[in-house]
Amino acid sequence: MLQIPQKTTDSSYDILRAERQPLTSIFAPENVAVIGATERVGSVGRTILWNLLSNPFGGTIFPVNPKRHSVLGIPAYPNIKAIPAPVDLAIIAIPAPMVPDAVRDCVEVGIKGAIIVSAGFKEIGPEGIELERQIMATAKGKMRLIGPNCLGLMNPHSGLNATFASTMANPGNLGFISQSGAFCTAVLDWSFPENVGFSAFISIGSMLDLDWGDLIYYLGDDPHTKSIVIYMESIGNARSFLSAAREVALTKPIIVIKAGQTEAAAKAAASHTGSLTGSDEVLNAAFRRCGVLRVNRISELFNMAEVMAKQPRLPKGPKLTIITNAGGPGVLATDALIATGGELAPLAEETIAQLNEFLPTHWSHANPIDILGDADPERYRKTLEVAVKDPNTDGLLVILTPQAMTDPTQTAEQLKHYAQTAKKPVLASWMGGDEVTTGETILNRASISTYRYPDSAAKLFNFMWQYNYNLQGIYETPVLAEEQESGPNCSIVEQIIKTAQNTGRNILTESESKQILAAYGIPIVQTLVAKTEAEAVERANIIGYPVVLKLLSETITHKTDVDGVQLNLKDAEAVKWAYQNIQTSVTEKVGSEHFLGVTVQPMLSLDRGYELIIGSSVDPQFGPVLVFGTGGQLVEVFRDRAIALPPLNTTLARRMMEQTKIYQALKGVRGRKAVDLGALEKLLVKFSQLVVEEPWIKEIDINPLLASSERLIALDARIVLHDQSVGVEKLPSSAIRPYPTQYVKPWQMRNGEGVTIRPIRPEDEPLIIQFHKTLSEESVYLRYFNFLKLSRRIAHERLTRICFIDYYREMALVADYKNPETGNHEILGVGRLSKSHEVNEAEFAMLVSDPYQRQGLGTELLLRLVQIGRDEQLEGIVATILAENIAMQRVCEKVGFQLQRSADLVEAKLTICH
Repeated sequence: MLQIPQKTTDSSYDILRAERQPLTSIFAPENVAVIGATERVGSVGRTILWNLLSNPFGGTIFPVNPKRHSVLGIPAYPNIKAIPAPVDLAIIAIPAPMVPDAVRDCVEVGIKGAIIVSAGFKEIGPEGIELERQIMATAKGKMRLIGPNCLGLMNPHSGLNATFASTMANPGNLGFISQSGAFCTAVLDWSFPENVGFSAFISIGSMLDLDWGDLIYYLGDDPHTKSIVIYMESIGNARSFLSAAREVALTKPIIVIKAGQTEAAAKAAASHTGSLTGSDEVLNAAFRRCGVLRVNRISELFNMAEVMAKQPRLPKGPKLTIITNAGGPGVLATDALIATGGELAPLAEETIAQLNEFLPTHWSHANPIDILGDADPERYRKTLEVAVKDPNTDGLLVILTPQAMTDPTQTAEQLKHYAQTAKKPVLASWMGGDEVTTGETILNRASISTYRYPDSAAKLFNFMWQYNYNLQGIYETPVLAEEQESGPNCSIVEQIIKTAQNTGRNILTESESKQILAAYGIPIVQTLVAKTEAEAVERANIIGYPVVLKLLSETITHKTDVDGVQLNLKDAEAVKWAYQNIQTSVTEKVGSEHFLGVTVQPMLSLDRGYELIIGSSVDPQFGPVLVFGTGGQLVEVFRDRAIALPPLNTTLARRMMEQTKIYQALKGVRGRKAVDLGALEKLLVKFSQLVVEEPWIKEIDINPLLASSERLIALDARIVLHDQSVGVEKLPSSAIRPYPTQYVKPWQMRNGEGVTIRPIRPEDEPLIIQFHKTLSEESVYLRYFNFLKLSRRIAHERLTRICFIDYYREMALVADYKNPETGNHEILGVGRLSKSHEVNEAEFAMLVSDPYQRQGLGTELLLRLVQIGRDEQLEGIVATILAENIAMQRVCEKVGFQLQRSADLVEAKLTICH
């Protein structure tokens, strides 16, 4: 009988990284030094030391003050080097100019973590920026820092209070991170009467070292944390935030309140943190992309944290059913629901029939379900029992107003059972004062969130739906955007861009721009260049009338501004007139040097189609961003648009379309046939691929893209390049790492059959399911250290994490085999490399289909993973292997790994030299 080792966590798929806690020295120190500790009443140094003493955390405290032998009765030391014991955490509370030397001393004695509460750094200008540069030059790679300009942090479960706040937070399951120390103290005061507890309470300051991503990962690993709440003023490292948030949001809700929505607030936030706040619209797109929920009010921030903790069931759609004993509150809740994007659920005929059996004759017969002012607990219970089963509803809000016949307490008792067992979220609004308090307590203890105001409850339902909607964008399996084996024609794109750069141009002509679109498989209207009037007539005769003439220029991008577009030209004479008109207009308005001729295109009817815009520009924090919406000449008037971060897949492309008003029309309206939305999704995916793969493109838009039931075709295009002075290394890159095409390469197995080894993609989920069906029990056990059932291995929630990866954090290679008999693709093996949160190394894992083992596939996958590790500048790659997995050990040795064997496990490690 095989003895299963104690370590059963599958590290490669351990989404929470439960076995790797990178910031232990800061959050759970054994010894703490306070640099700047003093006995001066009201000082930061004294307050921090007193807080540490007053809230025992199980460790030793060392005050550091060169002018005193003791502080608050504790022996003090002149500097950090004089402390006789190892120190895990240093809290630095001294004037900013002295901080670089203090950090240097900490690094020299091997301290792994520090909190710099001192202010006076980049928020004051160049002098402070230089101090930060000195600090990081010393600490980078040797010590992690929180701050500067922060309140500190608390770990309520261990008792650590490393802040200068006046009180200690209660322990709980809410992880709180704030960029504002003052906001921290306000939240702390609020938390006590509201009985809110925290797993961690962190003031992050100006994020010199540790940023949102580091702390989100930590709280994602922390078993005490159930949800994460953030007050944000600036995003900082966008890629780090997106990477961490997307991974953790799959298991723990992340709720953000972001300051700086208005221009004035953005300036205030910038002066506070010394950082740019960036575009608010782009930030919203980033939050949607990684499953983060954004709220606008402080009350909403913590109400959402509460409801997410109490209600694990999320609404599957935006439709709410309201049950009330008074019409007015139901109307107010409806207004709030609709205003924030929700919908009233239409009651099914069967539901109405069942309600008619016991409700009074004059009940509302619609949603909101007004069960009248004399409703007793039994009437509430029966109504909820029927309404919760209605197939049209995604959630319920039960409103109670205290009237003469109302019993708030007994009604709560009646409802709590049904609300707990329902498969849909149930919220409650017990309106009133002391009379309803007992009922509220009953519901809260039953994990039913209650609110005094029904409009607040309706808004929270919408937030719950929005959060689930964002998560679905991560969970849903997309389809392949391109069935063809060949990719874009990048050589044509490179040639066009180089030609423009060689002539000193940053603006491409319309013809050049369309050629780039065509190279990526985006359909374009036939476009012929004419440099003379006679050529224009000749080109028009080739195309066939009616035609369109547009200005050809290397300097003018908005042709309509100079009357550079002439439509519906029905014969040669009209073409001649249009050519002359465009030439004259351009010459008079901007000069003849801007006129190079015209392009001739067929005149396509817009009667049965829609004009759309698809474009991209560069955000200073997130890099390239995409826009989709209503196009045409009035695009800036209608401003019907959605923003998203590239790259897209088909699911994310559909999400982007759904955010616009034009989307409803594209589905078919007023007798018009629907646009092929699947084809439009794939076109958006191709466009996003173009944006991320061509970094020299600064701005690009297709306006209009003609969308009808018959076709999708780009009628006009505009591309602006970055100035060549920028330099390749400084070109902005996508905040989300695109599909790494450089790792797509063919390979031949020992049996002579060819495969393509490539990075995994979200669309691979169906292939991974089939792959797992080919595995024997032995292969499963050797890989997962357990006999995992097939149903668990192919669960959608698990495969989402495996296939839809963040290429910044990990890399998974698959061996893709095209079966010559069926023509279908099959995955024969998977190799995965997951970066550690703590050190600059990664862990690998591998699995090969049983029929294709001993074909050299495992060795080749590992060799390629090692090369990826080199490309990523990793210092090492490790793996944990079962002692009986001899084949995997031989593969590791063949590739150069060193093996360290124990009774049950073998630790493999490869040190990478650069």
